[in-house]
Amino acid sequence: MECTINWMGNEGMAFVAETGSGHLLTMDGAPEGGGHNLAPRPMETLLAATGGCTAYDVVLILKRGRHDVRGCKVELRAERATTEPKVFTAIHMHFVVTGRALKQEAVERAVAMSHEKYCSASIMLGKTAAITTSVALVEG
Repeated sequence: MECTINWMGNEGMAFVAETGSGHLLTMDGAPEGGGHNLAPRPMETLLAATGGCTAYDVVLILKRGRHDVRGCKVELRAERATTEPKVFTAIHMHFVVTGRALKQEAVERAVAMSHEKYCSASIMLGKTAAITTSVALVEG
């Protein structure tokens, strides 16, 4: 896996990442850090990527189990250390999964499998952060 990060110049703290698959991702800093608040912060991007990684796993696990999953939303809340390095120290992920006749146990098992075996991002972040999860089902 490869990624190239380019600083957009001395007028701020914006960066563009080009991923190995050829996609672009823009990041920026807060105004108090020299940024212009034009894009997500790098740590916000890391949190979002973790949510995307685990949501991907949960949907894939449920589909492979032939469950009628129709939507998956993950709401993440994170806390960071107050001193440098300001790593994530706690992350809560609330999964809202929509489908027909989904069973709570099946969705909770998919979430657990993601966090215990498949989601590289949350497993890495789990080295510094206490990760908790909750699940809500929506019929539809």
